[in-house]
Amino acid sequence: MSYEDLALHTDKYQINMMYAHWKNGTHNNIRVFEAFFRKNPFKSGYTVFAGLERIIHYVNHLRFNEDDIDYLRMQDEQYDEEFLNELRNFEFTGELFCVKEGTVVFPNEPLIRIKSRVFEAHLLETALLNFMNYQTLIATKAARIRHVAENDQLMEFGTRRAQEADAAIWGARAAYIAGFDATSNLRAGKLFGIPTKGTHAHAWVQDHDSEEEAFKRFAKALPDQSILLVDTYNTLKSGVPNAVKVGLMMKEEGKSLKGIRLDSGDLAYFSIQARKMLDEAGLHDTVIVASNDLDDDVITDLKTQGAKITSWGVGTQLITASDQPALGGVYKVVAKYENGEYVPTIKISSNVEKITTPGYKKVYRIINTKGKAEADYIAMEDEVIPEKDIKLFDPVHTYKNKVVSSFTAEELLHPIYIEGKLVYELPKLEEIRQYHQEQLKLFWPQHLRRLNPQEYFVDLSEKVWKTKNDLLEKYSL
Repeated sequence: MSYEDLALHTDKYQINMMYAHWKNGTHNNIRVFEAFFRKNPFKSGYTVFAGLERIIHYVNHLRFNEDDIDYLRMQDEQYDEEFLNELRNFEFTGELFCVKEGTVVFPNEPLIRIKSRVFEAHLLETALLNFMNYQTLIATKAARIRHVAENDQLMEFGTRRAQEADAAIWGARAAYIAGFDATSNLRAGKLFGIPTKGTHAHAWVQDHDSEEEAFKRFAKALPDQSILLVDTYNTLKSGVPNAVKVGLMMKEEGKSLKGIRLDSGDLAYFSIQARKMLDEAGLHDTVIVASNDLDDDVITDLKTQGAKITSWGVGTQLITASDQPALGGVYKVVAKYENGEYVPTIKISSNVEKITTPGYKKVYRIINTKGKAEADYIAMEDEVIPEKDIKLFDPVHTYKNKVVSSFTAEELLHPIYIEGKLVYELPKLEEIRQYHQEQLKLFWPQHLRRLNPQEYFVDLSEKVWKTKNDLLEKYSL
C-alpha cells in the first residue's frame, strides 16, 4: 500500500506555531494533547471510533521532502533556513495512545492522547483530526444503518458521491468496520480485503434493442452473479417480468438468478409486488436489492411498510454523512511537563461545553458482573483504580452518584507509539469488525436505540473533578 507525502497536510498556523516555538527555544518542551469530540453525531447515543490505521500510516511516513521545504521557503513568513533544516530532519519521537478501531465511544473522553515535544504535537493535529473525524463519522452512520437493517445484506455504494478518492476508500473501510457486508469500490476491496459487489447500470439496458435481450446477455456473461436492474423502463410491467423470464431460463440451465435491483419509485410497493411475481414463478431464492438515496430513516420506513427487500445498496447518504457532515472532534493541550511533573492545563470558554478537562489522563470502561458497561471513567495517568467500590458521579450534577462494588475495568487507551517507535500490531480488518460487534454487546439496547437513546455516562475520578474545578476557580475572572 502506498501513501502520498502528507507532511503539508496541515493548517498553516501549525507551522507558524512550530516556528514561534523554535525561535523562542521552547520547541522541545513536552506537552500532552488529547483528541475528543463534544457531542454524538446524528443525535445518536454512541459513536464508533475509526481512523487509527490511517493515522499510523501517516505517522510512519511523516517526512518533509525537498519540495515541501522549497514551498515553505516561498511563504510570506520568511522562515529561517535553520528552521527549515529542523523540518527536514523531522520525525515523531513521542508517545501516542489511542482507542482501538471499532470501539464504542462517547463525548468528552480522550480518543487519542499525544505526549511529545510541542514541536511534533502541533504538526500532528490537523491530519489526526481529519482522519479521525471523517472515518468515525462514517462508521457511526454505518452502525446506525446496520442497526435498522438487522440481518439484511448491506452494500456500500457511495464512491461516485464521495468527496474525492480518499474519502471513497476510507469511507468504505469505516462502513465495513461498523457492519456493512461489501463495497462497490474495487480499490477499497483490493487495499483492505473488503468483499466487493456490483450489478449493472441503466446504460447496459439502454444499449440493447430490448430489456429482455439486455438481461439475457448479462446473465449469459455472469451466470453466477447476475443481479438485474429492473426499473429502466417500467418496473412492474416490463422490468420484473423480463427478469422472471431470464430467471426461468437460467433455472432450466441449472443456474439461478441471484437478484433484481430496484432503484426508483415506490420501493415498498414495488418490492412487495416483485416478490409475489418471483415467488409465483418459483424463483424463491432470487433476492430483492434496493438502492436510491437510502439511509437509516428510509430503511426503517420501508421495513415498517412491509417492503420485501433483503439487500440494500447505500451510497450518498452514508458516504457523505448527509444529515451531519462533520463530527467536530477537537485536539487540546491538557498538560505541560515542567520540573519533573505534569502540570494540568485548562481551556475556559463562555460556552460551557468548550471547557476542557485538564490533566494527563486515561480512560476506563467499568463493566459490571452482568457483562454490561456501567459508565466510562476518566482518571489521572498516575491514579490507581480501586479494586472494588468505585464511586461514579455526574460531573455536573454531583448528587447523582452510585457505588459499583463488583466490576472489571477495561482501559480504553492503548499504546501505539512509544518513544517514536510503533509498538502496536495492526489487527486484520475482520478482527476489527468482530471487535466492534463485541463492543456493542457491552451496552443495553436503550443506549443503542436510534431514537431518543438513554444517555451513557462518562464520569470523572474525584481527583480529575477536583483538578478541573480548582483550575476553573483559579482562572475565572
